Amino acid sequence: MATILPLEPQQLYLSCDLDQFTFQTTAEVTDLTEIIGQARAMDAVRFGSGIRREGYNLFVLGPSGIGKRSLVQQLLESKASKEPEPPDWCYLNNFAQPHKPRVLKLPSGRGEELQQHMERLVDYLRSAIPAQFESEEYRNRVSAIQQEFNELQEREIRALGEEAEKKEIVLLRTPEGFALAPSRNREVIPPEEYDKLPQKEKDRIEAAIIELQAHLEKILSHLPQRRRERSERIKQLNRDIMLSIVEHMMNELRAIYTDLPDVLDFLDEVQQDMVMHVDDFRKPEESVNISGMTVITHQTFNNYQVNVLASNHKKPGAPIISEDNPTYSNLLGRVEHVSQFGALVTNFTLIKPGALHRANGGYLLLDVRKVLMQPFAWEGLKRALQSRKIHIESLGQLYSLVSTVSLEPEPVPLDVKVVLFGDRLFYYLLQRYDPEFRELFKVAADFEETIERNAESHMLYAQLISTLTRKEKLLPYDRYAVARVIEHSARLVGDSEKLSMHMRSIVDLLHEADYWAREAGHEVVQASDVQQAIDSQVHRQDRVRDRLYEAILRDTLMIDTQGAVTGQVNGLSVIELGGFAFAQPTRITATTRFGKGDLINIEREVKLSGAIHSKGVLILSSFLAARYAKNQPLALSASLAFEQSYGMVEGDSASLAELCALLSNLANIPIDQSLAITGSVNQLGQAQAIGAVNEKIEGFFDICAARGLTGKQGVLIPATNVQHLMLRQNVIEAATAGKFHIYAVENVDQAITLLTGVSAGEADANGTYPQGSINHQVAARLAELTAIGKSYVQVQQQGKN
Repeated sequence: MATILPLEPQQLYLSCDLDQFTFQTTAEVTDLTEIIGQARAMDAVRFGSGIRREGYNLFVLGPSGIGKRSLVQQLLESKASKEPEPPDWCYLNNFAQPHKPRVLKLPSGRGEELQQHMERLVDYLRSAIPAQFESEEYRNRVSAIQQEFNELQEREIRALGEEAEKKEIVLLRTPEGFALAPSRNREVIPPEEYDKLPQKEKDRIEAAIIELQAHLEKILSHLPQRRRERSERIKQLNRDIMLSIVEHMMNELRAIYTDLPDVLDFLDEVQQDMVMHVDDFRKPEESVNISGMTVITHQTFNNYQVNVLASNHKKPGAPIISEDNPTYSNLLGRVEHVSQFGALVTNFTLIKPGALHRANGGYLLLDVRKVLMQPFAWEGLKRALQSRKIHIESLGQLYSLVSTVSLEPEPVPLDVKVVLFGDRLFYYLLQRYDPEFRELFKVAADFEETIERNAESHMLYAQLISTLTRKEKLLPYDRYAVARVIEHSARLVGDSEKLSMHMRSIVDLLHEADYWAREAGHEVVQASDVQQAIDSQVHRQDRVRDRLYEAILRDTLMIDTQGAVTGQVNGLSVIELGGFAFAQPTRITATTRFGKGDLINIEREVKLSGAIHSKGVLILSSFLAARYAKNQPLALSASLAFEQSYGMVEGDSASLAELCALLSNLANIPIDQSLAITGSVNQLGQAQAIGAVNEKIEGFFDICAARGLTGKQGVLIPATNVQHLMLRQNVIEAATAGKFHIYAVENVDQAITLLTGVSAGEADANGTYPQGSINHQVAARLAELTAIGKSYVQVQQQGKN
């Protein structure tokens, strides 16, 4: 087996070549005019925003911080500015059914125009109509009507009086009304003289009075009808005057809205209602005393107002609305109430629009997590998209929770493109558990988290930094600082051949580097400022790591970095807290004994092992049986443990270390404790890539450096992880000086050879391993255990005989 050499320093870190940059600072670099690294996602956004078919709404996938919303909004703004402006939507009073306000669709900008016209009309009528009814002309016309009816009544009474006079009866007017009495020479006969009259004369007088009384009662019975007629004549006069005033104003409005039949119909209804309610305009402001306070009550004339729900004429193109608090009412609108003298009242002017109204004809941007967190908001959004109508209903009314009298506004037709933003988890959960979701959101725009690292992307990154410095008013970056940002971007994704698209992290780094540059008095940001920003970010978060490493250095947590121990190896795991990841060196031990092929995972037995870690241990068992016990029983019982581990163990990145500990114990050959190992292993013994390789190497290096580098210490990693190396500068310097080594292994044989210093050994054609090799020792030990098993069986059989 060929000797495995440590990786060269240039393999540990892929530097950014400064020769590819022709600029000295980003002040010389033009702004970025294209979207980098998101071709697939932006093609999906263009398709989803362009297709005008039902259900083709968008779901934008990807973790937060990669700039999904800003990129999508940038594209939509460019597209929406060229689209036609959507119509205005208004609510009008329904004069036939006031509890069911009507919807009016108007060309863009005409809604507010109509609203202002109606307000001016009402204001004018409120002053013009009282003035008209207080004029001398109006009083004269009313007086003429009253005089006409009074004269008619007087004629009838006068005629009755003349008729009575002929019969020697007098018609008297008293405070209580009219009275008939006998007379002589037009003078009332006193009672004592009346009593002296002959009976025949008395009978004549009484008969005449009865006849005249009947006539009088007939005249008086007509009085209520004539009063009504007089009142109706006055009302008709009022209506005629009102009509003459209103019609003149209405004709001016009709001339403006001749192209809108619905508005003309509304004006006709308004005119008719105003004429019918002329008295409302004649009422002055009234004062009401409430708890000692005088409150002036105004006539609001709400019936004639126009409630403009949505009008987007102030900004050209289609609207783009982003709703940050997508509650049910904020999405679909609501009907508000006001308190008047202890009672809640409402009218169509208190209908308030939701985000769907404002975005109608354009685009609505929502965060899916926020929508799902709001009660009923998700169902309300889906219902509106399915019906293509916006129904404004209170939740209490919708679910019959309250019986308050409210409005039933006519639904508004909906034509909107909804764009949901969220993590991939939400998208796949909704796809799985909500059958309506896939019918309504047919376009997925999946944003990349990384881009390929090459000269072209380096220059695009430089343009990105230049654009951000101008936009955020930061100091220019020199090309060394740009190179350091690019290198850190590769470190963020843990891949020397990729660059991060997590824009939030990049912008934060630029802000902090600018701060340190200004603190140092630099006119441009230098690489040292970027490095200080990186170091400061780590320092603010590494308290837990320092306490953990302190426990190791004080031997509270037992980790050896020198010497050799059989069945013991240094494994490497990673802890992530608050977005900060660091390595935790862990001692892994293995014990073996005679048994029946059981491989005990102590973590699993106490339920501290995750499914993936348990799978890795089972793979070890399969590997041992396949390599060393093809033709014999595996008479082995082994135990694996993460020493001083008191939490969950998950992942298979320690399976290679566990296998090496097992082989060391079986071969009775010690492992060099100055080395640590990480990597996954399959059933064929091949080393497989793992995550966070940089953090794991640096974690073991920090412990070794604190105790003193000996030149023998190092870390074994899978060969497939070499492309991911972007190590810290102090690690590279130690590797260059030969004080610390990183080895890349392809399989378990290479790993155990490095760890023990003894060749693993390759099997010959007969399957026999060389004498003294690791594999030979393991095979011999397993054969010994098998022989022990056979002799044990024989002893048992002899005992039975």
